[in-house]
Order: sequence, then C-alpha cells, then structure tokens
Amino acid sequence: MSVDLKTRLCAAVDAAFDRQVDFLSELTSHPSTRGNERSAQDFMARELGARGYEIDRWQIDLAEIRHLPGFSPVLGPYEDAVNVVGTHRARTGRGRSLILNGHIDVVPAGPADMWNSPPFEPRVADGWLYGRGGGDMKAGLTSNLFALDALAACGLAPAGDVFYQSVVEEECTGNGALACLARGYTADAALIPEPFAEKLVMAQLGVIWFQVHLKGLPTHVAYAGTGSNAIEAAIPLIQALHEMEHRWNAAGHRPADYAHMDHALNLNVGRIEGGDWTSSVPAWCVFDVRMGLFPGQSIDAAKSEIEQVILKAAQGNAFLRDSLPQIVYHGFHAEGYALSQDGSARAADAISALDRAHHDITGDTLTRTAITATTDARFFGLYADTPALVYGPRAEAIHGFNERVDLDSLRRVTKATAMFIADWCGTQEV
Repeated sequence: MSVDLKTRLCAAVDAAFDRQVDFLSELTSHPSTRGNERSAQDFMARELGARGYEIDRWQIDLAEIRHLPGFSPVLGPYEDAVNVVGTHRARTGRGRSLILNGHIDVVPAGPADMWNSPPFEPRVADGWLYGRGGGDMKAGLTSNLFALDALAACGLAPAGDVFYQSVVEEECTGNGALACLARGYTADAALIPEPFAEKLVMAQLGVIWFQVHLKGLPTHVAYAGTGSNAIEAAIPLIQALHEMEHRWNAAGHRPADYAHMDHALNLNVGRIEGGDWTSSVPAWCVFDVRMGLFPGQSIDAAKSEIEQVILKAAQGNAFLRDSLPQIVYHGFHAEGYALSQDGSARAADAISALDRAHHDITGDTLTRTAITATTDARFFGLYADTPALVYGPRAEAIHGFNERVDLDSLRRVTKATAMFIADWCGTQEV
C-alpha cells in the first residue's frame, strides 16, 4: 500500500471522527440487552442502507441452526433475535473477501444508582465515552463501519466482497454469529474488534453455562430442624465445583497459550434464587454457573465431569442423596479457539496485514495475547476454516459500572482497520 493512500485514509478517519463519536453515542443510547436489540438493529440497518450496502435483516430460526456445530441451547424466546448484515459486492472480484463482525447485544446495566451517570445516556469526558455497551462492543461496530467510510471518502472500495455483520446473542450463546454461517456468509478472513486494548487475541477460552435445580422440604422456621433448606444445600455443591475449577487450572492441564496463567479458568456463580417466604425453610433453589474451558478441551467430557462432581457432592448430603439435583444446560456451549494453532497461509497473511496496519498507526509491533473470555471468533475459526482476528480498542469496566471506551484508541483502531481492509482486500475505484 502506498504512503499516499495511508495518509489519505488516516486523514479521512480524522475528518469523520466527530461524526463517529456521535454515531457511537447514538448507538450506545439503545438499551440493547438480550431481547431488546430491535431498535439498535433498526438503526444499524438504516445506516448501512444509507451507505448503499445490500441489507439482509432476518429473524433467527432455531430450527436452521440447532443441528450445527457450535450451537448453544436457549431457554428464552427468540421472537426478537434479529441479525443485520450489510454486503459490499466487489465489482472486480479480484481481492480477498472479509467478514467484519460485531455484536449489538449488551449485558444488563445493573442498579442505575451505582453508575455515575445513566448507563444508556452516553457521555464523553476526558477522552472517554461512558455507557453500557460503548466498549463491549459498539465501539468496534463503529470502527468497522467508519473504516469502510474512510475508504469511500478516498474514492475507493474494497476489491473483495465484504460482509458487515451486526449480530445478537454474543453475550449468552453466539447463536447470532452461527446463524450468519448458516445463511452462507463466509469469507477469506474475519475481523472482530472486541475491546482488548489494541492487542491481537491468539487464544480464547470456551464457556459452559448451566443451572443447578435443588428441591428441599418446606416447614415453618420454628421447626427448621424437621425441614431441608434448599438454599443451604447449594453451598457444598458450589464448594465442590470450585475444587473442580482448581483441578482444571493445574499446570499439567494448561495448553501452551495459557501456560503462564495460574488461574485462566474461572467458575462463576452468577445468579441464585430460592425460597418463597422469609419465615419458611426454602423448598427450592436454582443457581446459575459459568465455567471456562481451555482450547481443545471437550465440552462433552467437561459436562460429564461437572455432573459427576455435583452428584458426588449431593450424595454426601443427608437430604440431597434422596433428592438429587437436576442440571439444566442453557446458554454457552462454546469451545475454546486458538488462532495460534492455525498454520494456514491465509492466517499468516491476515496476521501480517494487521501487524503492518497496527505498526503504521502506532509505531509498535502488534502485541499477541490470550484472553480468559470467549468471543464469536470461534465460529469462523473452528467451523468455517476462516482465520478470525480479534483486535479492538481499549475499554474499561466492561460488564461493570461506568463502562467506558478510550476514544483515542478507537481512532487508532479505526485507522488500522481501514489500512487492514485496503491491504487484505485490495482496493478499486468507486
């Protein structure tokens, strides 16, 4: 790529950056928690359509993806699970194709009074944009879009097909990205700008979600000794699961990407509810668990061990041995994915192209990292033979209070993405 084109692309990003921040603010103002993404997707479809992209907006049909590798089971309704894809078809078709993927769904904000400002009223202060989802990952959706805008401002378009994806369900199943694959969207590479501080993710964990259902024996609290407290019965089960977590993190179980991490796999009891009345011994309890997996670790084997651990702990409890817990799987059934294990020429070329773009913008070599979370990259890397590059801006407090994204970092990532697209896909005149 010529020095002149690099200069023009950077200038185009700078010229449009105030509009990009305004776009991010408006997108962040949509409270697109799971099941409430429709208004944000309407906004994305309008913006893509206004730019001349071919729009595909569809309701995810579970019957079309349930049989596919990577599918995660769901408990809730899917009436509002809507994906949006904007397609650029190259006139010449001589360049390599690319998927630009990002998720529109955000996690719940939690109690509003624990935020310094309302979570869905984004504000800019001291070089940061604050708001739920601003970092994870609506900033990435804007960097993808405004990188394409920068090419257009230079009178250019990618010389390969580009599929801009705004998907749902990343925060709980990944079924939105899977539905894109089922619909036929494939490419030579994928770029996902998740907020990992301008580093290239070389490995990510898998994740399993499950619920444990317990049933107790209710009685008046005055006679608590004659009942069985379902909430307290959960405690030894949770302790046993944490002991399993410790075993899974042992040095001998870690793949190379995680050899330096003492505790990469985290078990989290994310929700617990039970009982009906303060002065009644609770007759029921349900707790939700998230457990991480290493790349290459079998989901089926992990589920089998989880079940054995819970069953063994229950059999050590005088009440539970006669009323065994029920395990219900819902949400993530996500395998781990390691880009580092992709020895293909395409993966090497894609990483090199991103490395060049990052260096041109920052002057630094692109840092490689392994993360202790999951992303939609696994669908492309594991099930579509497509190297998936996760590289996005710096954000803080994602999933927490006062989530924020660094706007200077967003500017750099947008410039690097524009250069990466021009390098990877090639360019043609509009």
